[in-house]
Amino acid sequence: MKRLNIFFVVLACFMLNSCTDLDVSPENGLPSNLAFTSADAYRSYLAKVYASFSLTGQDGPSGDTDITIVNDEGFTSYIRAYWKAQQLTTDEAVCGWTDAGIRDLHEFSWSSENQFVKVLYYRISLIVSLSNDFLQLSSDETMDLHGVPEADRDEIRAYRNDARFLRALAYWHALDLFRNVVLAEEVSVGFPEQSSPEDMFAFIKSELEAVEGELPAPRQGDYGRVDQAGVWMLQAKLYLNAEAMIGQDYYTECLAACEKVIAAGYTLEPNYEELFMKDNHLSNEIIFPLISDGTRVQSWGCTTFLVQAAIGGSMSDSDSGVAGGWAGLRTTRNLIEQFPDVTGDIDSRAIFYTDGQALDITDIGEFTEGIAVPKYKNLNAAGDVGSNNTHVDTDYPMFRLADAYLMYVEATLRGASGDLAIATDYINALRLRAYGDDSGNISQADLDLGFILNERSRELYWEGTRRIDLVRFGLFTSGDYLWPWKGNIQEGRGVESFRDIFPIPSSDMIANPNLVQNPGY
Repeated sequence: MKRLNIFFVVLACFMLNSCTDLDVSPENGLPSNLAFTSADAYRSYLAKVYASFSLTGQDGPSGDTDITIVNDEGFTSYIRAYWKAQQLTTDEAVCGWTDAGIRDLHEFSWSSENQFVKVLYYRISLIVSLSNDFLQLSSDETMDLHGVPEADRDEIRAYRNDARFLRALAYWHALDLFRNVVLAEEVSVGFPEQSSPEDMFAFIKSELEAVEGELPAPRQGDYGRVDQAGVWMLQAKLYLNAEAMIGQDYYTECLAACEKVIAAGYTLEPNYEELFMKDNHLSNEIIFPLISDGTRVQSWGCTTFLVQAAIGGSMSDSDSGVAGGWAGLRTTRNLIEQFPDVTGDIDSRAIFYTDGQALDITDIGEFTEGIAVPKYKNLNAAGDVGSNNTHVDTDYPMFRLADAYLMYVEATLRGASGDLAIATDYINALRLRAYGDDSGNISQADLDLGFILNERSRELYWEGTRRIDLVRFGLFTSGDYLWPWKGNIQEGRGVESFRDIFPIPSSDMIANPNLVQNPGY
């Protein structure tokens, strides 16, 4: 088992003894003026906010769930729901399961009743609510009322910066996926109004600017907690997608944020595969992870889902360090054809399993149709298995250095004043790792936006970036780029452009008369 710092030991304990319903008292029966009287209590609550990106409730992998809108608690994992929205809607992944609504994602037939859309929406809302509640409880006024010792207050004030970042991250996902959502800075009753995308963008931008200088320097804080580099990565993503989301050009700002990340001392992991193994907490490339630990941070979502759902057919589960496979996830021929060969002998990023697997998919429900993708493993490079062969130790790499390189290049090509020679060097650094020598290197003349979109897929496939990339390039719903079963026909078809974003769940529309549904739904 990986060594977890004291922050996440507290996290594990807190997950078994807390309550996330904001309208009731904690399970120990203490009101907030008795429960929140020391830095330890606030530390535990902040740990809950972090944990809500990976875990689903208060009782290990299942039991006393945060969200009760679906029967299977495992479905409600934040990163599992987020990954499905970003990947199953694209050319990079299909899922053969028959759970109601899951095929809708690949077929572009989802509605405001889709359970996976609902889970994602309410999981984002939960994190915003928890963050807002934490910020109210940690205000100077509330600490005065609760009699929090002065000696603890600076530590608690520092935690507020984490909460503001986590709220900004959740709101960034809301802006990307739903575009027109409520912007709330505190827990309140009543029927809130929706915010415009422009106002949401401005809020996220201002929050990140406010906490940037207050967080630890890169690589100087607790593992798994955000630092300044995490802020810069989120800023870069916000700015890179601004034109697609709000029609405004922030490519210069994106470039500046990437330059800060690149200058912060991170280095590429020498072996690409090790970025997705059980000891990836040791990598100097990963900037902000979501922690997974087979003993103390267990979930049926996060990377447990990505490891086990990708195993089926004639695959050996032990090759991925687990004791079973769920026979769900594969990829389409579009991703396979991005690589010079499927074996990984030329480009080591091609981590695919082909034995008994057909390249073409005639039946999404048949696991052996579509190439399998055992990219995430509960093993290290030496073949040692994680601490638990059901719940994996592999952390989810939310942000990593390679993405900063790729965003620098794209921002430069889109008009920011970056150096194309440096941009070429960044691409070749990624390809040198992938090819093992300079045989994969490109020239500056090879750099264009089409190449970068493809290189992003080769480098970042199954890391939750593909949908937003295709939206930014105008190809997500377009008939100009097709993949198998896009639009629910085998050869693929263009679909309605309103599906660039998801609908507000019908349950929220009914509950709040002030909401206006996204166009087309």
